[in-house]
Amino acid sequence: MASMNAAPSLDSAPLPGSSPAPLLTSAGRLRKFADDIKISHTLFALPFALLSAFIAWRLAPQYLAAKIALIVGCMVAARTIAMCANRIFDASLDAKNPRTARRAVPSGALSPRFYAAAIAACAAAFFLLASVFGLYFHNWLPIAFSLPVLVYLSAYPLLKRFTWLCHFYLGAALGLAPICAWIAIAGSIAPPPLWMAAGVTLWTAGFDIIYACQDFDSDRATGVRSVPVAIGIPGALWVSRGCHLVCVLMLVALWHSVGELGPLYLFGLAIVVCLLLVEHAIVSPSDLS
Repeated sequence: MASMNAAPSLDSAPLPGSSPAPLLTSAGRLRKFADDIKISHTLFALPFALLSAFIAWRLAPQYLAAKIALIVGCMVAARTIAMCANRIFDASLDAKNPRTARRAVPSGALSPRFYAAAIAACAAAFFLLASVFGLYFHNWLPIAFSLPVLVYLSAYPLLKRFTWLCHFYLGAALGLAPICAWIAIAGSIAPPPLWMAAGVTLWTAGFDIIYACQDFDSDRATGVRSVPVAIGIPGALWVSRGCHLVCVLMLVALWHSVGELGPLYLFGLAIVVCLLLVEHAIVSPSDLS
């Protein structure tokens, strides 16, 4: 447990047990970085944030395009910070897990110092973008909540060291997206983004539990807490199914709460239900491929 909680040293050497990585050019390091933190996955939470912003638009219709551009910029910066923190905090654990041992830090391709610099740059960008809401739109709530939000997002990798509820903490991190988008547009809070946040939280937690099933042996060996480790893979898959069932109910509650989403929203929700059914049908305790 002491080795799990120890922070990796901020040097460029690979972690013990990993092979030296070839030196990368500046462009190569940026490509490796983008691939390692899966920057394209920012799109996962973006639809919920944009839907929240467009619903809130009726409360503050001015400068919508500019506000959405700021929201997207904040989301990219915030998620990059969260993923960089994850790669730094989890470097020693990643090195012990066959599925993650080739990530940039444990393989030595990039140093923790590189990720720390990225956190500093993205934090500066996040605070700058959030401050624009106050300076130009007289909405100071985004900058007021900036530090708590970034601290919350950065802390999520630590939870799996202490509790199997880590999946839901991660889900809530993504669930902040529609809440923050609503606050950025409307300057207040209301029930619709809360329904949406609950749905996103359970949607993410359900999938994270499935991913954790792949790491069952590694997590049990290294002391990582997860739902699969706590109750076994078969039970964990049922918890995941339950999460996604309640997620759908939350999105139905959102439709009922807003009252203006119309048949197109219900059609999209029907597609989501079908995809969830297919995805759970192809996952089983004996086949996690």
